[in-house]
Amino acid sequence: MTLVGRVDVHHHFTAPTWLDWAEEEGVVNREKLPWWTRWDLDSALEVMDKTGIGTSVMTVAMLGRFRERAQRQESARIALRAAADVVESHPQRFAFFTPVFLDDLELSAWSVGYGLDELGAVGVSTRTSVDGAVLGDESHDRLLRELDERSAVISTHPMEVPAAKDGGALPGMPPFVCDFLMDTTRAAINLIRNGTLDRYPNLSFILPHGGGFLPYMATRLELFGGRITPGIEPGRVRDYLHRFYFDTAGPMSPSATPTLLATVDPARILFGTDWPPTPAHVIADNVTPALDSDPFLTEEQLQGINRENALRLMPALARM
Repeated sequence: MTLVGRVDVHHHFTAPTWLDWAEEEGVVNREKLPWWTRWDLDSALEVMDKTGIGTSVMTVAMLGRFRERAQRQESARIALRAAADVVESHPQRFAFFTPVFLDDLELSAWSVGYGLDELGAVGVSTRTSVDGAVLGDESHDRLLRELDERSAVISTHPMEVPAAKDGGALPGMPPFVCDFLMDTTRAAINLIRNGTLDRYPNLSFILPHGGGFLPYMATRLELFGGRITPGIEPGRVRDYLHRFYFDTAGPMSPSATPTLLATVDPARILFGTDWPPTPAHVIADNVTPALDSDPFLTEEQLQGINRENALRLMPALARM
């Protein structure tokens, strides 16, 4: 069974116009960037139509090193303007998150105003860690306070994980296989132990890839949370887990689905493809058929995961 009208909350968007600008600025060499940065509208619509995706919420990607703050802001402006143009031309098919930058709160404040207020983003996106500072660090409080006042949805994603950056990763293993999942897990635990979820009750965090290892290790966190500094009260772990949303990119399977369902409310699970890093043929031939035929999901739960849960979290998507 294929359900038409899925909402994909995990769609990576690298604007072609941003690539042109970045090459002219000497920020990137297009040929040395990952293949999945070659985003194009026709390919996006093709994979969406094949898999019954009605709307994709784009995470705006900007790779490369920037010499100065003004250049970084111009980079974000070009990428966000391109995302808004895609939405304007196909308002029922696309929406986007505006990025925030854990290492530059002033730039984040600008992006929030420009992306949310001027361009109509449905939430914000952030890396789970930057330069060793994990999401929820006290240095992020000013940003999170502003986002809490907006009752913002925050989509998270790992990128340059510590193990991959310092050479500690297992040789030959790309960071997205294991290290990305651990970085997401660290971020979620940091948001719990630092009291971020208590201080900012209006924030909604989307964890990619089924929340990394968090659902699997929830009981372990209950048992040993008291040994963490600051400690986590065992009786509150399950309550904290229900503050997160978990996307289906990668984890849904006969072995993973029962763990996720045993840990979180199915109403907190969102459909996600991780396209284009996850190739279109994998999504069409493996990922969506496996989800639609998952024996552990009821038809009602599947409808929620595919669409209704995302509409409840981001009501602006209901116009699509």
